[in-house]
Amino acid sequence: MMTEAERASLDVETAEAAALSGHRGKGVFHIDTLGCQMNVHDSERIAGVLEADGYVPATEEQVAARDLDLIVLNTCAVRENATEKMYGTVGRYNRVKLHRPNLQIAVGGCMAQIDRRKIADKAPWVSAVFGTKNLDVLPRLLDQNRMTGKPQVEVSDALESMPSDLPAARASRVSSWVAISVGCNNTCTFCIVPTTRGKERDRRPGDILDEVRRCVEAGAKEVTLLGQNVNSFGYGMGDRYAFSKLLRACGDIEGLERVRFTSPHPAAFTDDVIAAMAETPNVMHQLHFPLQSGSDRILKAMHRSYRSARFLDILGRIRAAMPDAQISTDVIVGFPGETEEDFQATLDVMREARFSSAFMFIYSPRPGTPAAAMEQLPHDVVQERFERLVALQERITEENLATFEGRDVEVMVTGQQGKKDSDTHRVTGRERTGVLVHIGVPEGEPTPAIGDFVTATVTHAGRHNLIADPDPRKGQTYHVRH
Repeated sequence: MMTEAERASLDVETAEAAALSGHRGKGVFHIDTLGCQMNVHDSERIAGVLEADGYVPATEEQVAARDLDLIVLNTCAVRENATEKMYGTVGRYNRVKLHRPNLQIAVGGCMAQIDRRKIADKAPWVSAVFGTKNLDVLPRLLDQNRMTGKPQVEVSDALESMPSDLPAARASRVSSWVAISVGCNNTCTFCIVPTTRGKERDRRPGDILDEVRRCVEAGAKEVTLLGQNVNSFGYGMGDRYAFSKLLRACGDIEGLERVRFTSPHPAAFTDDVIAAMAETPNVMHQLHFPLQSGSDRILKAMHRSYRSARFLDILGRIRAAMPDAQISTDVIVGFPGETEEDFQATLDVMREARFSSAFMFIYSPRPGTPAAAMEQLPHDVVQERFERLVALQERITEENLATFEGRDVEVMVTGQQGKKDSDTHRVTGRERTGVLVHIGVPEGEPTPAIGDFVTATVTHAGRHNLIADPDPRKGQTYHVRH
């Protein structure tokens, strides 16, 4: 949704203001976030809770110099190496603590929800362990740790209140995450999320819309609605049309230019949602649509409640309503029992679906999931299949991006500099369907600020992004809208 440069911009401004005043409050903190968009949004809530308690966010210079009083690791549990990554990271933090004895280290997120007491036992230098369902307890745990010198652990199994009830330190001025639900009711055999996040629980539509309006009043021009399965929103309240109603209601919010959402489940993607996307002007034609496998036999083993023909049928209806839609996906290679025939079925669906991009993973067993107890495939077999899948998708992605060359796109600027923008005098943002675009500012033309909209002619398609270096003298477009 936003670039790293833009995501950091608001934190930098807040932290630099505190640094200039010499104010450290209860302590200077840095949050290290691993995993999905929900974790990123949780980190905004964690930061909000800490700031409300008197802590101050670190500047980039303070992070680089490890001039910190508190490091919070917000963990992910999706991948096989999540445990190793977590303990490796907290081990590196312990080396910092050797030079800064008063440094506190806190571990939250999905691994904390699973491992709980084990983290404090294996890493006794950790000050606090807290779960996904009780972000608000962190300041109290840190206070108790300072008084006792012992690790404090509090991980709730029940969700007493929604994370959205907590204050948030937004990581962006112009792009906001808004959670519409937490948890998941699906039973995918490879997934640990129902264990770490619990059963699906929806927010009240009116509360969601109120938060969206507050985001817009604070300067947001784009909102992404978050949930583990956004399009089953409202099912628990007995309203199967709640999500499409929510999308349409977002269309009535003045000043809200762009609405996105992630992630839907293909089985629950209904025609009313497709119509709401197509008919609501500020709902972007961008969609993440997880396939996981093209083999019906493997989909059944995964407990995915659709088959390849149904998936492709829904995809066809989406594209019929929105021919410009950019649709990404998730694919798991090497699920237990996958044969070469199963893998070929995945390749066939990928060729037909022609996704704009794909998050492709080698299957990794997660302890506690049914698939982890199944017979695993040889790594070399899975690796070879993975490489074939990546090569296919890379080719499709390049061919898709090439269709943008010569076209005008509207880009919301989310960063003043990409990785090479300082050398090329470009700004960075995403066009309406989510593709990353680097825009060169023509000589004599105004340089847009973060949050501005630029309509520009695409002059080159890269492997994963677009370049727009328009020359108005040649009739190419460059226009800035504030």
